[in-house]
Amino acid sequence: METKQIIEKTEALIDALRATCSAYGLSGDSSEYKIIVQVFLYKFLNDKFGYEIKNAETDYKQQLCKAEHWEDAFSAMSEDDREDLQDFVPNAPRMKPEHLLATLYNRMNDDSFATLFDSTMVQLGQNNADRYSVKTSGQSNVALFEAITVHVTDIDRRDDFARALVNNLITFNFEEVFGQSYDFFSTIFEYLISDYNKNGGGKYAEYYTPHAVATIMARLLVDDDAELKSVTGCDPTAGTGTLVIALAHQIGTERCTIYTQDQSQKSTTMLRLNLILNNLVHSLPNVIQGDSLTSWGHLKDGEMKEMFDYVVSNPPFNVDFSEIVTNNAFLNKERFFAGIPNVPNKSKDSMAIYLCFLQHILYILKKKGKAAVVVPTGFLTASTGIAQNIKKRIIEKGWLRGVVSMPSNIFANTGTNVSVIFIDKGNTHQDAILIDASKLGEKIKIDKNQKTVLRDFEIEKIINTFKNREDVDDFSKVVSFEDITKKKYSFSAGQYFDIKIEYVDITEEEFNSRMAKHQQNLQKMFNESHDLERDIMEQLGKLKFNE
Repeated sequence: METKQIIEKTEALIDALRATCSAYGLSGDSSEYKIIVQVFLYKFLNDKFGYEIKNAETDYKQQLCKAEHWEDAFSAMSEDDREDLQDFVPNAPRMKPEHLLATLYNRMNDDSFATLFDSTMVQLGQNNADRYSVKTSGQSNVALFEAITVHVTDIDRRDDFARALVNNLITFNFEEVFGQSYDFFSTIFEYLISDYNKNGGGKYAEYYTPHAVATIMARLLVDDDAELKSVTGCDPTAGTGTLVIALAHQIGTERCTIYTQDQSQKSTTMLRLNLILNNLVHSLPNVIQGDSLTSWGHLKDGEMKEMFDYVVSNPPFNVDFSEIVTNNAFLNKERFFAGIPNVPNKSKDSMAIYLCFLQHILYILKKKGKAAVVVPTGFLTASTGIAQNIKKRIIEKGWLRGVVSMPSNIFANTGTNVSVIFIDKGNTHQDAILIDASKLGEKIKIDKNQKTVLRDFEIEKIINTFKNREDVDDFSKVVSFEDITKKKYSFSAGQYFDIKIEYVDITEEEFNSRMAKHQQNLQKMFNESHDLERDIMEQLGKLKFNE
């Protein structure tokens, strides 16, 4: 089956699950996204388990592959043999015969099927808690699965709801997917969460970072042919994981460990799915649900230290965090060296929280670490306050590697213009490459919103120009730190572009002709102006007092 067909079938499965939720009154319900994600993940893990045990080089391989249904062969094995087999498949979930999708399908006519379905999901999650659970900043475990049918308020319809969900899952097998690349899973993941990732993050709005932006950030942080091993990557505002997944694939999922944190429960649920889909199960213990600024969950020897080789982030920009600004965490002057934004008088929602995240990222980055951070483009030219202090520190330390200003509306659900700042604490240059890519991209409409999409050749232009440190007219400029200091630490490429005036040679006759035409046009406008003045004076003279 071709990739396109697999994507179509996978999207059809997602649509079918949405339709089932709608048919049982759950469309738009707060529980809908949990049901869709968990049922989709259950199907994925079931097929992943079958794929792994059939392909593992064990004494059971022939027995499983020759069987008409591998589920029957697995169920017929002794418990000791099943335990032995699962030791050979560390990338698969631990499953018992009663957890298999085939078992649920064969028992759909049982009374109280909803209870059976829910208990299967919960038990499967409990048996894999050590592998798939994530933690809150308070160190509580967030289980993989929970009871699903309880979200249908009509108890008499729960059995049929569970049967409908299971029927959706047997239409095709995911086994042909497991050799696919990140591009495949990013497409599927974006489709899966498209209806559940809109303005759902409360004060930490969960904006889905476009795949093109994630690709540019990852490839500029990590060379395409980089040979790395045992490196660490982090996203302190991970959301659903787009940035950190792209980074992991650029490094190599087997060569890195990923650390993430986000305060949103919904985002963390999506992030866990994203990590599982992308062969990053080993990083699940490093997923923390909690506030990165007040309850940072990744400590070394009990302390917050410089510990990450790579950091990527698309932090929330301007939101109300007045409730947490008095937290003791903000008293750390080394971490928040430039200060904490004041609470605005008119609108607390305009508090520039991204300035806190930017300082936090600089603090947790290793001495030779690299980072790529999305910021509002206005940050580049800010000449006072905290923003100015941060940029001054970056230049004085020699950390600025470059900046890419993105096209407007590259995020479909926010009109804020954004740029990406690239930090390199091991930078050996005394200058930076500044790129203005604001004129690139193709305009399209998504859900009534206009969005700009970068095309493949434009992505390559940005990446190649940045890596080669090229000066391109009205597009890029390599600027010394000395010149940046003179410009009051402006990181905007446009302020360093050369001003060019083009001259066109003309004859004396052409010059006189043009001047005569300009004089004629001006005289005509003067005459019209005089006529208008006379008309106004005449009209004023006709006005009389009305008793």
